Amino acid sequence: MELSTHIDIDAPPEHVWDVLTDFDRYHEWNPFARVAGRPTRDARLHVELTPPGGRTMRFRPTVTCVEEDHELRWLGHLWRPGVFDGEHRFVLEPLDGGARTSVTHAEVFTGALSPLVWRFIGTRTERGFEAMNAALKRRVEGVTDETEAGARAS
Repeated sequence: MELSTHIDIDAPPEHVWDVLTDFDRYHEWNPFARVAGRPTRDARLHVELTPPGGRTMRFRPTVTCVEEDHELRWLGHLWRPGVFDGEHRFVLEPLDGGARTSVTHAEVFTGALSPLVWRFIGTRTERGFEAMNAALKRRVEGVTDETEAGARAS
């Protein structure tokens, strides 16, 4: 089972990447996720996801892919591997010669209990992804606008 969402952001991929990987500041803008740790391959993260209208889920995924300004992935397990696993990913693609960014925010769910668990979390999780996408867009575009305004004023 795969959940995939998408948003275009009016900022270059490196600006999106900077906000997306600054886990320490997620509490300032992100309504869906709290992440502690570092976005480096094989790092263990502490993740809390709170979907709209749902209960907070906590897990400790391992970062599986870090391609700066392009892709971040982690793999988490509920209970133990093979029961309910989720590979979470963010893929950034440049648009308009790199002036804008297409963001894919997705997760593939596998494991013995994935059909059952999906029935309880699927819709809320998708709403959480979409809320995070919209908040990321606001944050990145706001930071970019403030930075550019400050640079013009100097």
